[in-house]
Amino acid sequence: MTNQTMGLMAAGAPTSVQQPEKVKYVLYARKSTEQDEKQALSIDSQVKEMLRIAERDTLEIVDIRREAHSAKDSGTRPVFNDIIRDLRSGRYTGILTWAADRLSRNAGDLGSLVDLMDQKLLIEIRTYTQNFKNSPNEKFLLMILCSQAKLENDNKSENVKRGLRTRCEMGLWPSSTPTGYLSEKRLDRKCQLLVDPERAPVIRQMFEKIGNEQWSGVKLYHWLRFDLNFKTKNGKYLSIGNIYTILENTFYYGIFEYPRKSGNWYTGQHKALITRELFEKTRERVTRDKYVRGEAKEWAFTNLISCGPCGSGITAMEKFKKLKGGGTNRHVYYLCSRSKDRHCKNTYIKEDGVLHQLVDIMDTIDLNELAIKEKLRDEIERHRSFNKNILGIREEEDETKDQEFNLRAYAKHILKSGTLIEKREILESLKSKLVLKDKELTLAKTKDS
Repeated sequence: MTNQTMGLMAAGAPTSVQQPEKVKYVLYARKSTEQDEKQALSIDSQVKEMLRIAERDTLEIVDIRREAHSAKDSGTRPVFNDIIRDLRSGRYTGILTWAADRLSRNAGDLGSLVDLMDQKLLIEIRTYTQNFKNSPNEKFLLMILCSQAKLENDNKSENVKRGLRTRCEMGLWPSSTPTGYLSEKRLDRKCQLLVDPERAPVIRQMFEKIGNEQWSGVKLYHWLRFDLNFKTKNGKYLSIGNIYTILENTFYYGIFEYPRKSGNWYTGQHKALITRELFEKTRERVTRDKYVRGEAKEWAFTNLISCGPCGSGITAMEKFKKLKGGGTNRHVYYLCSRSKDRHCKNTYIKEDGVLHQLVDIMDTIDLNELAIKEKLRDEIERHRSFNKNILGIREEEDETKDQEFNLRAYAKHILKSGTLIEKREILESLKSKLVLKDKELTLAKTKDS
């Protein structure tokens, strides 16, 4: 017995040494989706190996948590974030995992672990080959190992960018294969593209129909989907957005920009499907078509009428007809979108026909009178303000004062002469749904009717 121990006994100090609190562990197994970790142990293998260690060292495992998620970005792993919260709440005070890089490959998550160790909420991290406790040297080693994993990720990202840049400089397309081409499968011709014999002719016709025949994007969409039943190599139909993306892609005449909007242009080794002249004609038409659809002209009655036979929405398409004396006539047609039945045979109707029928049946339509009254009140106030401030008509001379106005007559006036927005506002105030069948508009029956 040492003199120090004898002195403590003499002073009445307790002779037993307090045992440290037993650590409770969470077993965390993670399998990343990153390419450089595809050869790492699977989640089940990690769990199996770490349970052997727990049995050998008599460790208390509270939870086994599995996650298949990359640790490259901070705060993006749901299971790991739950573990951090459970550590803060005291559910467990240790982590058992295969290796340090299973826990973190970024500075943010690593900092969370080190902070928990500093706060003594995380007592120990055990891996297959190493243990890390709240000591300067062991925390420093943990940070080195995780930082090394982050360095590997960063270097890999730079290597990938360099490889993509080199591939572009060789004229090879670095991304997913555009519709109309197929990837070369030969190892000696890696990243080369072949013309798709099935889809390339259709892609060429798409440019020709827009650039030479002045088709609209909507007409092209219906031709591809309902006449040709055209699908991508993944078995999917082209949406309107997909069609415009193809028509605006310079890749089809032989050059490409990568990354997009970077200003870095390359000449491709692939066989062009169209000429640059056809591409420019198509782009001019597409620009006008998108402007007409998106800004200058919107469809007055779409999303307000449903198809009688199949229940799909009614969409619109336009056609331009050249006149002998010069100029063009524009016609708008409303037809079934065939979203619920692509074989629907419901016939199309001209926009004028829709308008005339709406005016004719306005007397039988159940109106939301409150909404229309508000609209009419605004119109009257604007008219009176014009009379007073511009024409100098005094209030007592205003003939519109105290008059009662026919709401249905006002609605008909808007349908005939109002702006597109005003027409839609009137139709959106209807209490009954409009249905189109065989070029005839009717009111859908409601439960109350």
